[in-house]
Amino acid sequence: MSPFRQLARGLRVLFRRGAADREVSEEVQQYLEESTAAFLARGFSPEEARRAARMEMGSATAVREEIRAQGWEDAIATLLGDVRHGLRLLRKSPGFTAVSILILALGIGSSTAIFSAVNPILFEPLPYPDAGRVTMISPRRDDGSKAGGIAFGNVRELAQRQEAFQALAAFRLWQPTLTGPAEPERLEGQRVGAGYFRALGVLPALGSDFDPAEDRPKGANLAIVGDGLWRRRFAADRGIVGRLVTLDDDSFQVVGVMPPGFENVLAPNAELWAPLQYDHTSREWGNHLRLVGRLRPGVSMERARGDVDAIARKSIAAFARPSWAAVEYGFVVRSLQDDVTESVRPALLAVLGAVIVLLLIACVNVTNLILARGAQRRSELALRAALGASRWRVVRQLLTESLVLALLGGAAGMALAAWGVQALVALSPHDLPRLAAIRLDGRALAFAVAVTVVVGVVFGSIPAFHGSRGDLRSALQQGSGRTAGGHQTTRRALVVAEVALALVLLVGAGLLLRSLRRLFAVDPGFDSRGVLTLQVQTAGRHFPDDAARHRFFAEALEAVRHVPGVASAGFTAQLPLSGDADGYGVSLESDAGESEAAFRYAVSGDYFQTMGIQLRAGRLFDDRDAQGPLVVVINESFARRKFAGRGPIGERLRFGPSAELRTIVGVVADVRQLSLADTGSDAIYLPARQWPWADRVLTLVVRSHLQAPALVAGIRKAIWSIDKDQPIARIATMEDLLAASASERRFALVLFEAFGIVALLLAAMGIYGVLSGSVAERTREIGIRSALGASPGGILSLVVRQGFALTALGAAIGLTAAIAASQALVGLLF
Repeated sequence: MSPFRQLARGLRVLFRRGAADREVSEEVQQYLEESTAAFLARGFSPEEARRAARMEMGSATAVREEIRAQGWEDAIATLLGDVRHGLRLLRKSPGFTAVSILILALGIGSSTAIFSAVNPILFEPLPYPDAGRVTMISPRRDDGSKAGGIAFGNVRELAQRQEAFQALAAFRLWQPTLTGPAEPERLEGQRVGAGYFRALGVLPALGSDFDPAEDRPKGANLAIVGDGLWRRRFAADRGIVGRLVTLDDDSFQVVGVMPPGFENVLAPNAELWAPLQYDHTSREWGNHLRLVGRLRPGVSMERARGDVDAIARKSIAAFARPSWAAVEYGFVVRSLQDDVTESVRPALLAVLGAVIVLLLIACVNVTNLILARGAQRRSELALRAALGASRWRVVRQLLTESLVLALLGGAAGMALAAWGVQALVALSPHDLPRLAAIRLDGRALAFAVAVTVVVGVVFGSIPAFHGSRGDLRSALQQGSGRTAGGHQTTRRALVVAEVALALVLLVGAGLLLRSLRRLFAVDPGFDSRGVLTLQVQTAGRHFPDDAARHRFFAEALEAVRHVPGVASAGFTAQLPLSGDADGYGVSLESDAGESEAAFRYAVSGDYFQTMGIQLRAGRLFDDRDAQGPLVVVINESFARRKFAGRGPIGERLRFGPSAELRTIVGVVADVRQLSLADTGSDAIYLPARQWPWADRVLTLVVRSHLQAPALVAGIRKAIWSIDKDQPIARIATMEDLLAASASERRFALVLFEAFGIVALLLAAMGIYGVLSGSVAERTREIGIRSALGASPGGILSLVVRQGFALTALGAAIGLTAAIAASQALVGLLF
């Protein structure tokens, strides 16, 4: 046989492409040199010798490809053989296979579903160009945290003095009523500064963006509509641009349509936008705006913070700041993603950690099952070794079997994840950012595949190397104590780990449950039982001035009081625990202009009585306050902080942009406005008729012994008897709002409880598996003990003590780990 054929034959046994290529190249070069030397010895010239050697050898490239293909064919054939053998073994053990696949499906499916929720919210960039440059700017409190809103005066000053941002825009929510040929529809929208869409980096797909020249008082009524609204109400008519639509009885010209799939994380339900058109000299000084900006290219977040803080520190005459709108503590500047995920980040990270722990428990459990099964296959593995299989060949076979099992579990897990994602969306808090982005997409599938492969390889390597360990003699002896002991030691260690990890989840669930109970034990400051709330809006030309609005609300309230089942009713400008947060500056007459922000409640009727807010001192509002001197009611926190040691009744204060003094006539209990976890915030109540600018939207609160569904129809009829065109929305009971205020904690608790229960069951299965395996391997020993007089109770206690020892050790380790892990839950605990 020629040297070249010997070379080709030797290379066919290679499985790795790189090694084959290197060896082929070296051998081919060596053969060329030897063949050329042979031709030179026969009298050929050097050029003729090289040409003859190449002709004799033929195409080295073709030979190399043939060898490589043969090597890959052999490798694939071997792999397929291992897979077929693994599948046959799994079919022979249906119980083991079903349990293992179920456990892996729980672990992989749960982790994939949670990843599908966490990834788009916390890890993926927001769906905007250069999303890292989109920022939120908020006034800073004295403790370094961000305030709830910003005044338009501060927005105007920042916009004209800053140099770090290429676009800045203030915005607020807007709920206009669209009328026309179809039925009237109340829409969710925003009033925005002209640079809003440029700040986000997304421009209309049809038409144009807002003209900054029109973002001024009494500017043209312009509107940009969302793609969904365009298709739903305007049949995707491309001629919509330039057309007039009627919003709140005013004509607005449509100038643009946003692209399909535009995701507005600052107002997920908004589908209509109009210019803000604020006047800095008007009432729009209220701290109810939010500010978004886009950094200039190359400008860092730190430089932007320094820029806006310098503006806050150095006031100039051109931008007069009312004392209560001052920003003496500077501004908080951070990325939009950090801002919108701030409230949910602790809950999502805690749930992500919990599902990772559950996945580890599932993997440990399956590893234990494979180890137990491997103990029964010691004779088979020993026979393979006796027939010439190397240890690496045995390891590869066992790893292939583990990977096949993991792939089957991963496939089942994907089906479970599809259902789990739907359940997560249903359980998620309604205000969870990017809720629409939670789905089983390509990234989630890639994550599932990666987890499956890691589980199959990493956790399959433990039983693989364990099963291939030991010499032929000890492996063939089924009764060998050393072999059995080796298996048992590993399996016991894994069970201890299972118990410890399960305890971490159970302790986390216990902490969250106790925290939630404490949270709901907090006095919200009102009695939520039997209280129904409805938001009523006045819009359109029916209300040309504040007097018309006051008249409508007064007449509507009187009509509602006559609805059967209504015990009392009242209106308020903002409702506790509803997301409302309207604040203005307040200063005492004796404070020489010093001012701090306080929540503003303009109320009418029997609001305090209806909500069950307790009077602490003085009196509540009555009919004499409709036209009488300016009065206010303050809350306990404000009275305690500003009037320590003296009574506040009769003292006077200034509130909002008005310089008029108001007399304090009463003190009421603190009400939790933003959440049950809030500490006491200052609050000012004033009669709705005494607020200089009538609110366009008020919330009606009704106390009744009737159930909400039976009451809503009558209330609607009563309000529409005054004006049938006024929309009624956001219908909810105060008990629903109370429950929703803790939705993030409840979301984490439900998942922790579910994961904890599953983890406990898996740990119990692990303990059972170890004990049953131990009893099976110690059957001869138990028989001897019994023959020597051991009682059944004594033998039972021997087995039980083993299980108790494993559980106790796991519990001790788990409690220690739970103490450390509980620090991750601090943000969710109350």
